[in-house]
Amino acid sequence: MNPRTPYSLAERTLAFAVHVLTASGVAFGLLALLAAHERRFSAMFLWLGIALIVDGIDGPLARRLQVREVLPHWSGDILDLVVDYLNYVMVPSYALVVSGLIPPLWNYAAGAVIAITGALYFADLRMKTDDSYFRGFPACWNIVVFYLFLLKPPPIIVASTVAVFCALTFVPVAFLHPLRVRSLRWLTMLLLGAWTVFALLALGYELTPPAYAVIALGVIGLYFLAAGFLRTRP
Repeated sequence: MNPRTPYSLAERTLAFAVHVLTASGVAFGLLALLAAHERRFSAMFLWLGIALIVDGIDGPLARRLQVREVLPHWSGDILDLVVDYLNYVMVPSYALVVSGLIPPLWNYAAGAVIAITGALYFADLRMKTDDSYFRGFPACWNIVVFYLFLLKPPPIIVASTVAVFCALTFVPVAFLHPLRVRSLRWLTMLLLGAWTVFALLALGYELTPPAYAVIALGVIGLYFLAAGFLRTRP
């Protein structure tokens, strides 16, 4: 059967609207960056969270509306990588540099290494496994930096954490994709919902929440790490 062409103006408009939705993530990233510059880190993470929601819904919309077929000259994949690099890598690395968690000079070195390794990861065509796990640390520095701001460990621990996750970028260990991995998806989605609630609570407390929230976020974080590290390969 021959492909249906041309597509109607309404179909092309809807398809382009999905690209606009994806691109709106950079606007939220800009707001997050401005908040980081003003040391309003709870607001920064809130804007990054909104960008994360956009990142979660634009893909299903694009597939439902067949955006790739309707607008073949626009690459949603490339657009998504541009937005993700800003929100997952650059904004968190800037926040870490200005946070005071690492002494001067070392803070710039940490931010630069994050930016470089993150850029290399987004250029890796092998970043996904056949069963939808990430191969290597997927440069989700928005999450790592959130935990560093939450726990506020000594500078040597912060620097060591950065070094470990930068190294894991190039190690073929699996990391869970919470929306696409089918194994134990019900549990993953349940814990993702709980994580969101406790993360919002932490932001409401300006990243100094009650101990139970810190413990809950820590346990859920360990689940997501273990779900990738211990995955059974087909």
